[in-house]
Amino acid sequence: MIHAILAAAVATSASPTAPPLPPSAHAVIAKMLERNPSLQSYKARVHVDVRMLSFPFLAPKLDGTSYYRRPDTYEVVFDRMPGYAKGFQRIFNDVGDPGAWEKDQNVAIDGTATLWGHPMIVLRMTKKIHSTILDHTLAYVDPFSYALMEMEWDYTSGGKIVMNQKYQQEGSNWVLAAQHADIDIPHIRAVADASYDTYQTNVAAGSEQQTNP
Repeated sequence: MIHAILAAAVATSASPTAPPLPPSAHAVIAKMLERNPSLQSYKARVHVDVRMLSFPFLAPKLDGTSYYRRPDTYEVVFDRMPGYAKGFQRIFNDVGDPGAWEKDQNVAIDGTATLWGHPMIVLRMTKKIHSTILDHTLAYVDPFSYALMEMEWDYTSGGKIVMNQKYQQEGSNWVLAAQHADIDIPHIRAVADASYDTYQTNVAAGSEQQTNP
């Protein structure tokens, strides 16, 4: 599992030593956005299996569509969203849209960390307008491919959500293949696993053009 994730992240060096840190968080995000230079847009169906580990022990299945349009339009639109699961849409949009991070958050390089035995750049984000709910967010970025490998939301309540990602190759592009989230916040413990169908690339993409394949 770990080796598959790292291979799919397009880590181009077998060395565990990371290259020098970029000069700023803005530079890291710019490199993240430069990935897949020939990819102008895509849409893909996404399926999320949720399993609650605490009462009421529900196991909803969510289906939706993921959209991207260069340079910075990204969203996941779920077909139906039960009230207790509405936070999932925000999490999926956060993790898939680094171009939006700086719009409402202060983003800084928080050094490096080792994830699955490999070095990662760590970005730390705090809301520009103080939040009484979200304390900070950490993003773990592969310093070779600039793929986002993991994101962690830490809440003022002491709760935490962690999502990691693996990628697959579609033509010359690397796109999301699967995601796994561990949710541990007051009154809710759950896991969620997302998978993606075949991507339609460089076509009209946006929720206004939504069609369900």
